Amino acid sequence: MARKKKRSRRRQSFSILNALEAYAYATIMTEGVAGTSPIGFITGEGDLGMSVTTTGGDSWRGSQTLSTEMVGAGEISLADLAKEPGMALTTMSANFQNNLLPMAIAGVTTRIGFKFGKRLLRGPISSVNRNIIKPALGAGIRL
Repeated sequence: MARKKKRSRRRQSFSILNALEAYAYATIMTEGVAGTSPIGFITGEGDLGMSVTTTGGDSWRGSQTLSTEMVGAGEISLADLAKEPGMALTTMSANFQNNLLPMAIAGVTTRIGFKFGKRLLRGPISSVNRNIIKPALGAGIRL
């Protein structure tokens, strides 16, 4: 009879450092694409739209100049996506194209920083997990 492989168990603990690393990546993405933090992206107000301004001309001819300008494009939020999806997605795609290289560099340096930081601080992290977090919070959370 063929032997069945034992499935490897997933870790049942929540890692604070992994959550911080994920939040750092989310910050890089939302700042590069939407121009705001992840919290600002979720809770921001929907102020994206077009503003029409008129400039007066000669009073006796009555000529005026109309100009339209996009307002609220500096910070895109979920409310902007719901209110004006076309303008929001156009702005976000332009921001993505303009900030692709800085976002890639920030992502790589974040990965390297967390990887080497965890490796260098392996002893202190283990000590904090063993002596502080496990007795106080239980086995489900680790640093």
